[in-house]
Order: sequence, then C-alpha cells, then structure tokens
Amino acid sequence: MEKNPLMNKIVLVTGGTGSFGKKFISKALTLDVKKIIVFSRDELKQYEMKQEFKDERIRFFIGDVRDKERLYRAFDGVDIVIHAAAMKHVDACEYNPFEAVKTNIHGAQNIIEAAIDRGVEKVIALSTDKACSPVNLYGATKLASDKLFVAANSYVGEKKTRFSVVRYGNVVGSRGSVVPFFKKIKEAGTLPITDDRMTRFWITLEQGVQFVLNNLERMYGGEIFVPKIPSMKVTDLAKAIAPECEIKIIGIRPGEKLHEAMIMEDDARHTIEFDDYYVIQPELAWWPQGQLNGGKALPDGFAYTSDNNNEWLNIEQLRDLVEEM
Repeated sequence: MEKNPLMNKIVLVTGGTGSFGKKFISKALTLDVKKIIVFSRDELKQYEMKQEFKDERIRFFIGDVRDKERLYRAFDGVDIVIHAAAMKHVDACEYNPFEAVKTNIHGAQNIIEAAIDRGVEKVIALSTDKACSPVNLYGATKLASDKLFVAANSYVGEKKTRFSVVRYGNVVGSRGSVVPFFKKIKEAGTLPITDDRMTRFWITLEQGVQFVLNNLERMYGGEIFVPKIPSMKVTDLAKAIAPECEIKIIGIRPGEKLHEAMIMEDDARHTIEFDDYYVIQPELAWWPQGQLNGGKALPDGFAYTSDNNNEWLNIEQLRDLVEEM
C-alpha cells in the first residue's frame, strides 16, 4: 500500500470490539488517523478495550446498527466507515432468523442512509464467502447486504459517499471459529469434524485488515473485492492442532457446505483478475468499465471455490499459523 488512506481521517468501525475491529484499530493507530470511533453494543467489551488501548484518539460509542438515530449521531463528522458488525454464527442465525435479518440487512440499510445523509466519504462493508451461492440464512443476509451496498452507489445521487464490499473466507482464530474450539476440546482426545472432505478458504486477521486498507485506497464505489487466499482441508487443520487426537466424523450440519465459494460462474463474467485479488464489478449502467487498469477478464466457466484453489496450506503451514495466535 503506497498511500495512507487513513491519514488525518476520522474513522468509525461498527462491531469495533470484535476480532477484526480490534486488529483494524490497532493498525489504524499506527497510520496517523485523526480519530477512531468504536461503535458496538457491548459495554463490557468496550470497557475491556479501553484498558487495552490507551490512546486519546479513540472514542467509544454504545449503539446498535439497528438504531438509525444512533448511527446518525455517531456518523457526525466521520470520513470513513468500516462496517464489521454482524450476526455471523450460522447456527444462531438459523435459530433466530428475524434477528439476523434485522442486524445484517436492516442494519446495512441504516448504515447506507446514515452515511449518505452525514456526508461520509467512503464505506467498506465486510462480507463472507458464505454470501456466494448461500445455503444458510447467514449467507443469504450477507448476500442481501452486499447487494444493498453495491446499489447504494446509485441511491446516493449527487452526494459524495461511495460504498464497496470486501469478501473473504474464514479468519484464523477469530472469535467463535474452529481453531479456538479445537484447542479447547483437544484434551478430550477426540476432535469432531462434520465431513472429512470439507475445505475452507483461510486468511489471517492481519491479511484481512491490510486488504481492507488497500481497497480503501483503490475503491471507486460498487466493487466487491475478493483476495486470492489459500485453501485448507479441515482434517489437516485438526492434525495441525492436535495430531494425537482421533477424528470423529459427526455429519454435516444444517446450512453447512462441503466447500465454500467466493466467485461463481455468473459473477465471473463481470469480474476482473489482478495479481493477488479479484474485483467483481457492478452490473450498473454508470460503472466506468475502463476504471480497472491492469486487470484481465476471467475465462468462461471460471469459479473461485475452496476445493479448486491453486494455493493450499499443508499441515506444517497450518501449525505455524495456529502457533502464532
């Protein structure tokens, strides 16, 4: 990243006390940010974060993305919004579907309207591989959210606000992910895996944060940015964390895929490939087709899925990643 997109900017992070939010804020504080606002609904996590980050540039806002009025107040004077707040656990979303819709879809609409009306310059929303050809409610709500943020660039009219989306796969060691779960239960001698064929995309928090920063600089508005990241086999991850444990196949769970996807064939027709990332271009009349210099079109039939990836992490590489956590 040659330029610093945060220099002298006021930045707000929704879900700022989460795994991504804390890592992003830690990085932002090294990049001459003017002020950074942590927007979340958990006062205990905010209290704990205050003890960890003792920096006068940080402000803490208690609020929920479902509450548009609170967002209007929080966005006052803000230049950049990173939207990381979401209901993201598949099981919780399946059991509480209306709550997932309120947070992930209605919350996205509130972010969009507050950003436009408050004159925010740039908004990047975090997405997930589960939003590509979704089979569970979490993925469906994030797909709807992605569509809202892309379309918001038309909805904005003559205002200056621009919206883009970053979509990537499983984050190593994020809260509620499989790594801390496996570490917690490995003493029992058995690790449960739903299917031994299962593969996933894999990215570190540091890589995810850097990808967002890079795209803040390069975004025009309306893109979905997808990084080129490695895949891994879940059985290899289990062997990396606890090679002594027996693997027990328990059967695939409701709403779970064998393999995840980030770009499917229909999206690939309007996707541009770069050295280390893809850009899914919006299918909108105003999109400037010559904007993405240096990229190349994808071949017919292309799909970017975790089982047909060109890059794979082996057991030793996975072990090194896990040990760094």
